[in-house]
Amino acid sequence: SGLVRIKNPHLDLMEEDVLYHLGMGTKTHNLPAMFGDIKFVCVGSSPNRMRAFAQFMHKELGLAGDREDLADTCAGMDRDAVYRAGPVLSVSLSAHGMGVPSISIMLHELTKLLYHAKCRGITIIRTGTSGGLRMEAGSVVITDTAVDSSFKPPFEQVVPDDVVVQSTELDKDLAEELRACSKEILGFPTHVGHTTCTYDFYEGQGRLDGASCSFSSEKKLEYLKRAYDAGVRNIEMVSTVIAALCGLCGLKGESSC
Repeated sequence: SGLVRIKNPHLDLMEEDVLYHLGMGTKTHNLPAMFGDIKFVCVGSSPNRMRAFAQFMHKELGLAGDREDLADTCAGMDRDAVYRAGPVLSVSLSAHGMGVPSISIMLHELTKLLYHAKCRGITIIRTGTSGGLRMEAGSVVITDTAVDSSFKPPFEQVVPDDVVVQSTELDKDLAEELRACSKEILGFPTHVGHTTCTYDFYEGQGRLDGASCSFSSEKKLEYLKRAYDAGVRNIEMVSTVIAALCGLCGLKGESSC
């Protein structure tokens, strides 16, 4: 059917589902009318960048109206920023925060929004920046599998005090489709490979310029070489939770950054 799956039997027992951080709810908003025709969700970084992306899609799709007038659906919440251009939803991540915990909150509520809106055939694509391994500046890495700092694919989460392990394999057909599309666009090299998701921007990614550093430059280079040999082509901070939640809820998901 292509419907979004929700793995939570408790929602059916609730009179109202409040999407707190999005500033919406099932009683206060007609979610099917607002979002029922959404097919693509692109999640990225800053609100300004995702607004610009929505304006770009508005132009590319030839939609009516002034693209400069695109409004933030979550205006007034000061947390997430959501813009839409026809069937495309453009969602800012950094309005809420950075890293797995922050995007996990947004993804839970975004997935429930799509579920309540009765959307079908949804594709979620994470866009943005990352640190490349032996990649030419300006390259894009399409993730086939998101891995942790030890280059292993499972996403582990403590729920509530049990360790739950979920798959982080992304949609390989979508990855190949994106790679095929990239050949039609000149200006940047595109690669398919593993993406390492870390919990820290500095030491967790082998950087030497944080407020503290407990390893040598030699250890950094040895770690990055092992990452590359394991198939890792870039490093960022959100891909594992995106892959895990997309897999659980029947969403085609991909990361390209």
